[in-house]
Amino acid sequence: MTNDHLRRVPSSGAVEVGYPTGHFGHLTEHETQALAEFKTLLEEKGIYKQGPPPSHDDPTLLRYLRARKWVPQDAYVQFAETEKFRNANEIEVLYDTIDIDSYEASRKLYPRFTGRRDKRGIPIYVFQIRHLDSKAVADYERSTETTYSKAKTDGKTQPKLLRLFALYENLTRFVQPLSSECVDRENPETPITLSTNIVDISHVSLRMFWNLKAHMQAASQLATAHYPETLDRIFIIGAPYFFSTVWGWIKRWFDPVTVSKIFILSDHDVLPVLTTFMDLEDIPKNYGGKLQWSFFDEPAYDDEIKRIVTWENGFTNFPPGPCYWQPTEDGTQLACIAVGSKDGQERRVRVCTIPKAFASGSNTSSIKTSVVDGEREDATDTGGEDATTVATTVDSAADAVAGLVIADAKGSTEKLSEKIADAADAATETKAQ
Repeated sequence: MTNDHLRRVPSSGAVEVGYPTGHFGHLTEHETQALAEFKTLLEEKGIYKQGPPPSHDDPTLLRYLRARKWVPQDAYVQFAETEKFRNANEIEVLYDTIDIDSYEASRKLYPRFTGRRDKRGIPIYVFQIRHLDSKAVADYERSTETTYSKAKTDGKTQPKLLRLFALYENLTRFVQPLSSECVDRENPETPITLSTNIVDISHVSLRMFWNLKAHMQAASQLATAHYPETLDRIFIIGAPYFFSTVWGWIKRWFDPVTVSKIFILSDHDVLPVLTTFMDLEDIPKNYGGKLQWSFFDEPAYDDEIKRIVTWENGFTNFPPGPCYWQPTEDGTQLACIAVGSKDGQERRVRVCTIPKAFASGSNTSSIKTSVVDGEREDATDTGGEDATTVATTVDSAADAVAGLVIADAKGSTEKLSEKIADAADAATETKAQ
């Protein structure tokens, strides 16, 4: 920002009070019981199998319980709605057969993985807004009408949203499992099911904000409804001078839970805040860090990722297009399978392997359970209920927490992390009430 104030919204997921609380390996007695009841309920309804292997792993199920405040019945409703939606739109087939060029085009209009992770091991995404003028968005939406894939649809879901589904599939089936097998982090036995986002809104006009309303709403609603609890926090940087004036109506584009995870940072607080959560080497140079990475670049994978990867079939990097991880036959590794289509020809090639760091805690949510050389089987990724329903069931208190907090940031930023933690505590307490 160009003014002297830090504008921030409390985050219910701050380091001190969020992850890994409520995640695999860090459950209270109450949460453990809720998980057991949830599994029983899903099995009774015929949408979950205990296995082995289970149709859905614990980290996946826990996302729904966290989203629905550990109420198994509520979590079941969201889980069942997304299973129905995924089946109706053949999301598995979509991801396996989507045209690679179309998939890559979609990546330019949504957050991109930098190849780096924060201090907790959570993957870092960057979303740059300035290039999304009305022409770019309109051209993209027209192009989605002819996207090739073998998936049948329900006839109601917009093609542009189906492409967006493919990107969320990449988060849950490629990026998060890869991050989970990296052991250079605290709690390495706990699978990663979250993402950290930097949203760069510099050089964005008021007209652009308004024109992007539908585009940004769709992404937020999709995540809330069908990919719950995959977002940890959002850092908004580069806000123009008028942003504080329009934030009151912009925040209404999103559900209260998403809004409660947002921090809006002034220019001189960007680096102090980001370095609280990320190492300097993992922050792009554009934002004061040391990472040579720009928005349209491919991921600049960190040293730990490079260390654990063993390349195969002539690959020296991950190829363009959709990929996912699949257990090898002996169960000791995960193999990266590149899929998608080129000129109508399906691709299915093994790219590399990584070792499974913890056999019982590996993030196999959304990873196919068939062996690498086997036939394609039904996938096990999950989602949630209709976004409108989700938004309306959030406690009214959450909307109050989502209100913009304006704090004087003219002085020292040394206690900024403490302020963020205090805000997070307040948000969490309000949400609980």
